[in-house]
Amino acid sequence: MAGKAAVRAAGLVVYRRPEATGATEFLLLQASYPPYHWTPPKGHVDPGEDEWTAAIRETEEEAHIKKDHLDIHEDIHHTLYYPVKGRMKSVKYWLAKLKDPFDVALSHEHQNWKWAKLEDAVKTSEYKEMGELFRLFNDKISK
Repeated sequence: MAGKAAVRAAGLVVYRRPEATGATEFLLLQASYPPYHWTPPKGHVDPGEDEWTAAIRETEEEAHIKKDHLDIHEDIHHTLYYPVKGRMKSVKYWLAKLKDPFDVALSHEHQNWKWAKLEDAVKTSEYKEMGELFRLFNDKISK
């Protein structure tokens, strides 16, 4: 993979705690292209943009959730690294709590969305690193 520039992306792991259950639920979006994977809102960092700006922009573009609908834990973030199509990819995620009930509106990049409790989020996301991220952020929420 040497010689090819790394792909940079960023997003927000959005969560909520419905009053009815009090259980933490994470937002997952299902891609509209194969393999139809489920992830939190995220996307590529545009030229001249930093990860923070990309995370905010992508969350609004993909789920129509604006920054002012969120309490973003700016001090709670984690970066995943993995190979994609022969290049390394980094995805920096911040943890963000949805302030009020809000209906997600998807972009063309996604075909479905859901709120998932921890174990469902880990299972649905399928990737080990993503599952570890959900567990890490869930631990931070619980403290």
